[in-house]
Amino acid sequence: MPHTVAALYRFVSLPDAAELRDALERRCAELDILGTLLLAREGINGTIAGSGAAIAALLSEMRDGPLFGGRLTALDVKLSTADEAPFGHLKVRLKREIVTFDDGATDAGEAGIPVAPEAWNALLDTPGLLLLDTRNAFEVTLGTFEGATDPRLSRFSDFRAYVDRLDPAEHPAVAMFCTGGIRCEKAGAYMRAKGFATVHHLEGGILRYLETIPEAESRWRGDCFVFDHRIALGPGLVERPDHDPETLR
Repeated sequence: MPHTVAALYRFVSLPDAAELRDALERRCAELDILGTLLLAREGINGTIAGSGAAIAALLSEMRDGPLFGGRLTALDVKLSTADEAPFGHLKVRLKREIVTFDDGATDAGEAGIPVAPEAWNALLDTPGLLLLDTRNAFEVTLGTFEGATDPRLSRFSDFRAYVDRLDPAEHPAVAMFCTGGIRCEKAGAYMRAKGFATVHHLEGGILRYLETIPEAESRWRGDCFVFDHRIALGPGLVERPDHDPETLR
């Protein structure tokens, strides 16, 4: 039976993250859901898998149930499937950040201009556009958008040093993308704080683009690395089984 996989995140104030952890972990266990969820004062992030009914029930409770009190109604979710269970354990962890950027001053709410997948291809034709892949270098090796710049990051927090070497005056238009959208919210906010006037980011990330845009129209080249046992996904979020995890990372 196929497993439903949900990649989710939301930047939202959760000052009670520590109190939420145990209840969320219990509910996931009751529904036989595996994977990893990160909770912090700035929000929630993670990827989980289970039966379609279980994932649907948990997402409904997170968005509309009493646990989060309506704070996750705008939860960003990308759904895909896996032939085999992509996770072996359940982890619900408290963290300082839901995506590590090591910059507590960054406000992810100032990320810039979100661009829907349907409008992304047209944006890529903007003259002089600086197109940034904000993922780690090993992820970029599997696939990226044509014309993208790879900052050669070994970890996401290295992006700050990369930006600090750029001159905002030389890059009047910037666009960036990442796997699911979460890294771009922090990266975009940092670039705006550093004086880059126009910063776009792919709404929903590569996953939503691959889910939405037909392969014949896609500007994506290669596969998209995912942090579970599937390793990589292609157009339509179809699992790509021909990657050896030992050659990555």
